[in-house]
Amino acid sequence: MDLRTSAPPVRGGHGGVHCARLHTLEDVHVILRTTALLFVLATIAEGQAAPARIDRAEHHEFVMTNFRTESGVTLPQARVVYGTYGRLNAERDNVVLLPSHYMATHHGYEWLIGPGLALDTTKLFLVATELFGNGFSSSPSNTPEPFHGPRFPVTTIRDNVAAVHRLLVEDLRVTHVRAVIGFSMGAQQAFQWAVSHPAFVDRVVATSGTAKTYGHGFVRLEGQIAALTADPTFRGGDYTSPPKAGLEAFGMVWAAWLYSQEWWRQELWRTNAPAGTTFEQVVQNMRTRFSADANNYILQARTWQRHDVGGSPGFDGDVERALRSIPIPVLYMPSETDLYFPMTDARYEAQFIPQVRFVPIPSLWGHPAGAAASPADRKFLNETIGAFLREGDEKQ
Repeated sequence: MDLRTSAPPVRGGHGGVHCARLHTLEDVHVILRTTALLFVLATIAEGQAAPARIDRAEHHEFVMTNFRTESGVTLPQARVVYGTYGRLNAERDNVVLLPSHYMATHHGYEWLIGPGLALDTTKLFLVATELFGNGFSSSPSNTPEPFHGPRFPVTTIRDNVAAVHRLLVEDLRVTHVRAVIGFSMGAQQAFQWAVSHPAFVDRVVATSGTAKTYGHGFVRLEGQIAALTADPTFRGGDYTSPPKAGLEAFGMVWAAWLYSQEWWRQELWRTNAPAGTTFEQVVQNMRTRFSADANNYILQARTWQRHDVGGSPGFDGDVERALRSIPIPVLYMPSETDLYFPMTDARYEAQFIPQVRFVPIPSLWGHPAGAAASPADRKFLNETIGAFLREGDEKQ
């Protein structure tokens, strides 16, 4: 359920672009409860409070008509929800783009935002966008027939980048951004920006994410989808009630890969857990945290599976050639213990990027290390990303 309400978009006469502002409930806990993965990244045990909001985003909606996807399907109306922090300057050149990760809202980067952190909103205008399929931007759950539920077309990372490019140019009248910073599927988008729109972006930061989903990642995601869809209640995606058993199975497969083996062996979940929390409670918490729409989970998993910058026009499926074409500085920050996007994949890709800065995150927190899962991760990320962005400012 979308807990935000919006004014109806102003309709134009020739398939144009419309914009309406969204309003949100004041309590960030409500938003985070709709985003299961963000909750898992931020808290482990039941009852753990969400971190205090450092800054507040203004909520917006960008609507396009007749949006053609890479699959060849045209959506009569496609919506991108986004948030903004700070103020756009008169020159419209102080923009940093923050594309969302799996099932996330635009609040997913607040660990980077605020005084003394990498992104200072007294100087920068931050645009945080939400991927198709998260339940707020156009998704299987909120799109009418003939594209409702399992009939929603599979959207690619390039589809998302194309939509956000239009948002920036047509809605915000921005023609250049200082940086694109992304975690996980946000990192996938950051790499795609560097390949598809290198003149639009000064520099790119990618944490816990790669430029292509390789075979092992594809199979892992396929296993999660299989766990969800095996529930008889799923009914090919035309369920009349949530496939609860499938969602719980999906959550357990996800949890097994989310953190490193050492994180589990050392019981680092105790770091954030209230006193007295048991291992069984942690497992049960993870089992039941995936409560969003099942078709939405599957759509974004398909988007993740299909990502390959080598599939961009002009590269004929050659990921190495696509990476070699990137002419801008790239800060590549894999987590040393990521099981989703392993270090071996990241190191392989880094050798082809001409201006790469390869800085692994020294953490036992696995994939979420790239989203500041621990205080040490947060400090390392903010210091490293902040220094990288300042280098760009000095060269301007």
